Amino acid sequence: MTFTIQRFRFYVLPMRLRFPFKYGIASMTVVPHVFVKVDLLVNGREVSGLSSEGLALKWFTKNPETPFEVDLCEMIAVIQNASRIGRLATEKATGFFAWWKDLYAEQGNWAKIREVPPLLSNLGVSLMERAVLDGLCKALGRPLHAVLQSEELGIDLSDVRGVKVGKALVERPLERVHVRHTVGLGDELRASEIPVSERVSDGLPQALDESIRAYGLSFFKIKISGKAETDVPRLREVTRLLMENCPQGFKTTLDGNEQFHELAAFRDYFTLLRGDAALRPLFENLLLIEQPLHRAKALGDEVAALREWKDLPGMIIDESDGSLDDLPRALELGYRGTSHKNCKGIVKGLANAALLRTRPDSILSGEDLCSIGPVAMLQDVAMQAALGVSHVERNGHHYLRGLSAYPEALQRDVLAAHGGLYERHVEGFPALRIENGQLDLTSVNAATFGCGAVLDMADYEPLDAWIKRGGLGEM
Repeated sequence: MTFTIQRFRFYVLPMRLRFPFKYGIASMTVVPHVFVKVDLLVNGREVSGLSSEGLALKWFTKNPETPFEVDLCEMIAVIQNASRIGRLATEKATGFFAWWKDLYAEQGNWAKIREVPPLLSNLGVSLMERAVLDGLCKALGRPLHAVLQSEELGIDLSDVRGVKVGKALVERPLERVHVRHTVGLGDELRASEIPVSERVSDGLPQALDESIRAYGLSFFKIKISGKAETDVPRLREVTRLLMENCPQGFKTTLDGNEQFHELAAFRDYFTLLRGDAALRPLFENLLLIEQPLHRAKALGDEVAALREWKDLPGMIIDESDGSLDDLPRALELGYRGTSHKNCKGIVKGLANAALLRTRPDSILSGEDLCSIGPVAMLQDVAMQAALGVSHVERNGHHYLRGLSAYPEALQRDVLAAHGGLYERHVEGFPALRIENGQLDLTSVNAATFGCGAVLDMADYEPLDAWIKRGGLGEM
């Protein structure tokens, strides 16, 4: 199957969070949600594809010195540059994998010249490949997993991993996945302790104990600040709360948010936490530790001491997973794996999964970037299901009020197409349906690339118009 790209178009829908999402150096209150629409000619047939992403500030670079407007400009620049490369790469009809290789290589060359870090650079690659993949799945009329398993896309990982793409996938996509609930650094833990003036009265749970009761949660991702004087009392309270509210048991992961610059410092910190008797239940149920070391240090030679840390639960990279070379380097140093997020790339995610399949003690985790449906989140869980990731961090539904930011017509379409994944909240908007802590992905796996709903882009502001009227300053 070959295609040419006729054009890319960009739109934006600014979204306000229900309450601040504090992670690492940032506390996010608003996020511009960007849509990429591509018009393709596939074997002579016109078809369009769509991708989207919330441009989470201070995650792709985590530079405390730059203003938010500068960060947003950089994100938009990498997206626009990737679209330019992607369009030029199909001046003649081409196959998906050949097109992706050109896009990945040329975007990487541009990023080196501009000194753009790989994690940020590949945001542009990811949005283009998702939009094109969505269009190709529509042209074939088959769901993502089936298309990836076929030869239609020509994906051959032998150059980078020495295996076929099928090695990255489970035989059948998972029908249900556990939601791993994010406990952000600023999140309220108990509803009874929220001051009346700070209560969010929008029909959705706010505190951790409310969320557990509302959704039946049993998997939790707990963010840490790296400051023991702050983390220890908070982790003690989180542990007490989980013991009280999860009688059937629970599992946890810790997110280090790149707070440490030396492995020895993190080891001392972790030893202190694990030695606290009140935290024993949390650590007895700890599945993994995510990226405690800053990306500038995480893949340095000195981190090879990880191999000597025998009693450490699996440590994985996340923000350090910016290019195809990063996971092999991490495994060499003693890390156990990485996370999959669609914002880091589809083909790169497949390559990482294929590599980890060859290592029986490896970890492929699923993480979130405050993604929300009906495009970004559904495409992400479609990939997680295809990769066999059984518990996935989801937080978009927690920090954003369902799909209430979207036009009512789209809300109705999503409820009709994904009645197992969404439900109509008593206040009218579609809210994610989480039952017994799980998501039902039946409709996601049946759709061409997760979504299936058709967005009328006339409802959204063109990105250029948003920038010209000063939208960047609103962030």
